[in-house]
Amino acid sequence: MKRILKWIGIGLASLVGLLVVAGGVLHLVGSNRLQNAPAVAVQTVEVHNSPEVLARGQRLATISSCNGCHGLDLGGQVFNDEPPLGYLPAPNLTGGAGGVGAVYTAQDWDRAIRHGVAADGRPLLIMAAHHYAAYGDEDLAALIAYLQSLPPVDKELGPRRIPLPGTIIFGLLAYNDVTSVNKIDHAAVGGAAPPAGETAEYGQYLVQIASCGSCHGEDLGGNTDPNAPQGPNITLGGALRGWSQADFVTALRTGQTPDGRQMDPEMPWPAYATLTDTELAAIWAYINSLPTGP
Repeated sequence: MKRILKWIGIGLASLVGLLVVAGGVLHLVGSNRLQNAPAVAVQTVEVHNSPEVLARGQRLATISSCNGCHGLDLGGQVFNDEPPLGYLPAPNLTGGAGGVGAVYTAQDWDRAIRHGVAADGRPLLIMAAHHYAAYGDEDLAALIAYLQSLPPVDKELGPRRIPLPGTIIFGLLAYNDVTSVNKIDHAAVGGAAPPAGETAEYGQYLVQIASCGSCHGEDLGGNTDPNAPQGPNITLGGALRGWSQADFVTALRTGQTPDGRQMDPEMPWPAYATLTDTELAAIWAYINSLPTGP
């Protein structure tokens, strides 16, 4: 009996040892993936600082809901500071103390916004770069110009810190859910945006840079990912069934639906209220072009 118990003990100790070794290996692999994104080619965009360009850039930052993650002053804020995920800050985008704006070049901004990779080569987490990859060069240059012009905010948030088991969760199990780098055709990034007009093509562009798909699904048919915001189906076969263009415009300008309901606070309609009549008509045209389902 003692011999049997001895071998059981040895077996359990060996199993624990194997699990520790496996966990250590997975931790190292996950950490490496979180520190080293695949190499990406970055376009060169020319940034100008005219009042018109800065105004355009500010509107684009609003449409893309930059302040939803980086704070109203874009000085950054902390997403999470609890185990097991670790310390996850949305960085300070200004040129103040602790801000990336003091050191980022135009290429660094491009790498982060359209490719989802930080200047130091880390893949960015919870950054919708797979949508912002659609940004045309001229619009991206305007956005960069605006970000470079931000009043400095002194806020030292420090780097993200992801311990075990967060390294395994983010670095391996959920890597493609929390990063964008593998969702982007990096060779296709860059070029001109579609011409502004009341067209479905321009509407699709606006839907992309507004990252509507993050909540409503890539086809706007409703988000089925249980780990993502649960935005409804906003095709004409879903929540927008029976809506007119005027209803759609009113909803995005006031936050109120045709039946008098106020939109969920998670819906950043105040940002979309800044869209022009042409832009809203383009998005409506794009929604009208989508399949409505059975």
